[in-house]
Amino acid sequence: MNSIDLSPLYRNSIGFDRFASLLDSALSSDTSATGYPPYNIEVLDDNRYAITLAVAGFKQNELDIKVEKNLLTVRGSNPPGTERKYLYHGIADRAFERKFNLADYIEVTDAELVNGLLTISLVKEVPDVMKPKTITMNRTNRVLEHNGDENAVENNV
Repeated sequence: MNSIDLSPLYRNSIGFDRFASLLDSALSSDTSATGYPPYNIEVLDDNRYAITLAVAGFKQNELDIKVEKNLLTVRGSNPPGTERKYLYHGIADRAFERKFNLADYIEVTDAELVNGLLTISLVKEVPDVMKPKTITMNRTNRVLEHNGDENAVENNV
C-alpha cells in the first residue's frame, strides 16, 4: 500500500495534526470493509445534519449508539437464540458496527428508529468564544511629534 508523506502539512500549518491523522487513517483503512448497513448523511441546513442507517430487522434494544471524542459509533447485535430457518435470506440482520468521525462542535441531539430506519440527528454548536468577532479600533486624536533628539511629545489635536 502506498503512503502519503504528510510532513509538509505539519511544517506549514498549526493545528492540523488531527486532520492529517484522520486523512492518514482513512487512506490506510481496510478497503474490504462491508457496506452494511447502508446509510445516508443528509444536510438539513447550515448547522443541522442527519445520519440515517437502514437497520431492518433490529429492535430498539438491539441497537447501541455512543459518542466519544468526536467518534460516533453505532452497533447492532441480535440477541442469542434468535436463530431462524430461511428458504431465502435477502435481508441482512447480522451484527454490525459503524463509526463516523465527527467534526469539532458537532453534537448528537436525538436518535429515532422508525420503519427499519435509524435516524441520528446532529447539530453544529460553535461556542460563542470560538465564533468570529469584530474588533473595533480605538479612535483617538493623538499625534506623536519628534523634536530632534528629544523623546516624542504627545499633542492632542
